[in-house]
Amino acid sequence: MTTTALSAGTITGDKARSPAGDKLGHIEELVIDLESGRVLYAVLASGGFLGMGDKYFAIPWDLLTVDTDSHEVVVDVSKETLQNAPGFDKDSWPEIHDRAWLGDVYRYYGHEPYWEDESIDEVAG
Repeated sequence: MTTTALSAGTITGDKARSPAGDKLGHIEELVIDLESGRVLYAVLASGGFLGMGDKYFAIPWDLLTVDTDSHEVVVDVSKETLQNAPGFDKDSWPEIHDRAWLGDVYRYYGHEPYWEDESIDEVAG
């Protein structure tokens, strides 16, 4: 049976790795878009030791695959891409509702922000 739904708490804390198997960190948080009901992004904590010195990254949900068997999240980026990605630290999160900042993050990973996709409005409207 394929798992098609999980609680956010089930994914939070899971280890994250690249498709090549490189350890990337862990999922710190999931941010929900209240207007659409979608996961806006996952917050990936990476690079620290025992939670100290972690750098945080907003990762568009479409780049994640949840491996329920191993309790891991596969993030479809290379370690090098992540090292150069826009990030933030534990004590200085960006404004969650800042769509301009988040649009830049989505585009960094090669994704158009779904809220800017006019075809979605045409289908919904």
